Amino acid sequence: MKYMKQIIFAIMITGLFALPAMANENQITQMVPASFSQLAEHARTGVVNIQTTKTIQGGGRVFQHFFGSPFGNNKDGMERFFSFPNQNPQSRKEKSLGSGFIISKDGYIVTNNHVIKDADQIKVILSDDKEYDADIIGTDPMTDLALIKIDVKNLVPLKFGSSSNAKVGTWVVAIGSPFGLEQTVTAGIISAKGRIIGSGPYDDFIQTDASINPGNSGGPLLNLEGEVIGINTAIIRSGQGIGFAIPSDLATGIIDQLTVSKQVSRGWMGVAIQDVTPELAKYSGSKETSGVYVAKVYEENPAHKAGIKAGDVITMINGKKIDTSRGLTVTIANLKVDETIKVKLIRKGKEKIVKVTLGKRPDENSTISAITGGYDTFGFMLKPVDNDIANKLGYPEGIKGLIVTQIKPESPAAKSSVRVGDLLIEFNHKKISSPAEYQSYLGKLKKQELAQLLFRRGNSHVFVVHFGKG
Repeated sequence: MKYMKQIIFAIMITGLFALPAMANENQITQMVPASFSQLAEHARTGVVNIQTTKTIQGGGRVFQHFFGSPFGNNKDGMERFFSFPNQNPQSRKEKSLGSGFIISKDGYIVTNNHVIKDADQIKVILSDDKEYDADIIGTDPMTDLALIKIDVKNLVPLKFGSSSNAKVGTWVVAIGSPFGLEQTVTAGIISAKGRIIGSGPYDDFIQTDASINPGNSGGPLLNLEGEVIGINTAIIRSGQGIGFAIPSDLATGIIDQLTVSKQVSRGWMGVAIQDVTPELAKYSGSKETSGVYVAKVYEENPAHKAGIKAGDVITMINGKKIDTSRGLTVTIANLKVDETIKVKLIRKGKEKIVKVTLGKRPDENSTISAITGGYDTFGFMLKPVDNDIANKLGYPEGIKGLIVTQIKPESPAAKSSVRVGDLLIEFNHKKISSPAEYQSYLGKLKKQELAQLLFRRGNSHVFVVHFGKG
């Protein structure tokens, strides 16, 4: 009887552990769709194949990229879906394939900018194999989006869903023309959101393991309701099965602007920014390391007119918390030109709210070059910046400061993060405009006193280096 009770007790305990496992298995089983066929049938008429022809020289960069070194030796690891260049390196015509999807009954189609860029001719092939010539309505290279149109009525468009509501781990379906194989359907899950892949200032990609390949570019990434939550755009060469899509919440605003005005206008404050480091927070008098540090304020731009200054730390825009420079860039870009916003910032340890009326973001064109020229106390060799040096290093004309031309080996300067070409702009919160001024500050530095040097690198990056004396 005693042994029987032990056996019954053991069975009960085993059952207690087994039941939750069975429940989890059932729960997981219910998450897997039985079939994607209904979704694929619903969406297929809204997905198109795009063929382009463009004039090239000597086979072109894409030919060399794919055929000179197939799927390798790309430092940034990213591959756009250009697909199928002409295999004759002497050919002056290149054909490419991509995908797109219909967003209106009267023929508006969304695709990637790189699919139709520099094309002499664009042909759209519908799901019923009918072909039409397409015109470019507008493009936005910064997000790699394009809007084209064919002269057709009564098409069946796809609907946009919210990428913000799409959760990591949920099922998605990609439809497109990988390697020219039209109407190919693949399924997977959202692997991650908010991915930065180095393609531009507005990186905010959805990562998916749904199989996508060259030719899928510009095609839709769909949720299980058949809504477009992303536009397939990039893959990683060395990472099979990893693809990236532009979120629909970012794309819809761009597409609306292209539809109305054929171009995109983004909000602009006129500041160079960077993430706050503990050193910058301490230097600027902020107790928090979150927020965005204002490295420079461009004169006669919205932030300058509103009174924002270099050294301010921006923490909120219209009540929305700002933690990173990328977050600030995207937030401002999504606001309207001429819109007045409330900017909460910290200046010398005190909070301040400034109203800024946004302007239109200008085109960016900044090139940083290198330059090489006794040593100071810390091991720097410095010279005043002039317009020629400033231009070569990407600094604005008329900027004041001292350029680092050499760094003494084994010196405190050599052990710091400073590089040749960096610009020294402040010494213990005092601006520097000449070597004499800098030497005067050094001479007044007391023994054991900390020297805080504020450097600038290129057009925007600023950082603080600390040195002790004696």
